[in-house]
Amino acid sequence: MKKIDILFGVLIGLLGATLGSFIFIEVFTKYTFTEGILIMKSEGNLGKIITLGAILNLIIFFVLLKKNKEMLARGVVLGTIILTIITLFV
Repeated sequence: MKKIDILFGVLIGLLGATLGSFIFIEVFTKYTFTEGILIMKSEGNLGKIITLGAILNLIIFFVLLKKNKEMLARGVVLGTIILTIITLFV
């Protein structure tokens, strides 16, 4: 059960960063989400958008810790590390 919790945490972390990126692009730019992703990638700013989206993972992490879901919180951290590695190569 603990390995499944870590996997769910990774998925929550990846979805949280995606949701954070979506919110950032929709609120702070004049583009739609897909246009924003394509434009930011062509300008070389996609890593910065992913990083800003990952701020939502901090909130998720501390909420999971408050609810005593340590394994899910570890998965969120692992998901953030995976996003960091992906961001380095994008």
